Amino acid sequence: MDQRGQTTAAAALIARVTPPTSPADTIRAWPKAELHLHLEGSIEPETAVALAERYGQRLALEEVVARYSYADFPGFLEAFKWVTTLLREPRDYALIAERLVAKLRSQNVVYAEITLSVGVMLLRKQDVAANFSALRAAAEKAAGSALRLQWVFDAARQFGVEQAMEVAWLAVGHRREGVVAFGMGGDELAVPAEKFRSAYDFARSHGLHALVHAGEVGGADEVRRVVEILGAERVGHGIAAIQDPAVVEFLAERRVPLEVCPTSNLRTGALSKLTGRPAAGPAKLSEHPVAELFRAGVLVTLSTDDPAMFQTNLIREYEAGAAAGLRISELASIAQASFEAAFLPEPERDALLARFRELLRVQGLVY
Repeated sequence: MDQRGQTTAAAALIARVTPPTSPADTIRAWPKAELHLHLEGSIEPETAVALAERYGQRLALEEVVARYSYADFPGFLEAFKWVTTLLREPRDYALIAERLVAKLRSQNVVYAEITLSVGVMLLRKQDVAANFSALRAAAEKAAGSALRLQWVFDAARQFGVEQAMEVAWLAVGHRREGVVAFGMGGDELAVPAEKFRSAYDFARSHGLHALVHAGEVGGADEVRRVVEILGAERVGHGIAAIQDPAVVEFLAERRVPLEVCPTSNLRTGALSKLTGRPAAGPAKLSEHPVAELFRAGVLVTLSTDDPAMFQTNLIREYEAGAAAGLRISELASIAQASFEAAFLPEPERDALLARFRELLRVQGLVY
């Protein structure tokens, strides 16, 4: 469908559901982009049980739910490490990719960049190419023409520099199959950012975009460092930037988007750490800095991070943004920024933006 056809179809769709009866209805109607989404973190408890059964392991649903309960970031990393042990063959990755895509389509997500924990695959001595081929085929079949997908190959910082370079090589090798960026997540305090400069230089020299998690449990300086040293084009989380007005100004001037995941920050204890409240009980969404960052001129996007592990989805993340103080018009601006920050060719990005803006016009929103 060309740009004019997409715009007309979008207007017809929203006309059938307006006027919205609640902010959630308004948000649900928007075509949405999700930029910070880990495939392995989308494994629902029921899917974990099914994966375990494939290998003769009896796993109670309640056990998965219990493992998905944690009070801090190390606890989350342990849960992530555990659930990925259930992924052993390409067909396992295909299953979770298919189910994730169904969830995205149900939320009217029309574009997603999905992160794959390639560093974990290497740690488990799996065939990355076979895994990627299977999951990509399953995901794109499930997506059809309704959802545009691209992929991020992700290294875990705590696994070290050599493995990060190996992930970068694999990302470059699969760039013609929809891999659009090289990223790095995991424990941002494990290894200094400058150690990974060669991996990022290599990936960038071969046409890949650069993504880095920072400012989740690390400080504001870490956010600046990954931009200046590693050339991060978007920063995963980045909420610690609020601790330093100079870093906030730096992000705003450089127009570096933050991939903010409010529920994740709440569930991992990152928000409690940021607000200095670990001993006083969990933080509240009303204390999240996303509204302050947005109003300071920082480009902000909203994402789910690990939706199943945090019992969330993209619509709920926009509702979390509202709970943090963002108005509906500001949420609309953030939704638009998610398309603007996407690693898409300009004609595709413009077509998606036109579709989104048409819906806002029909809804009567000014952004």
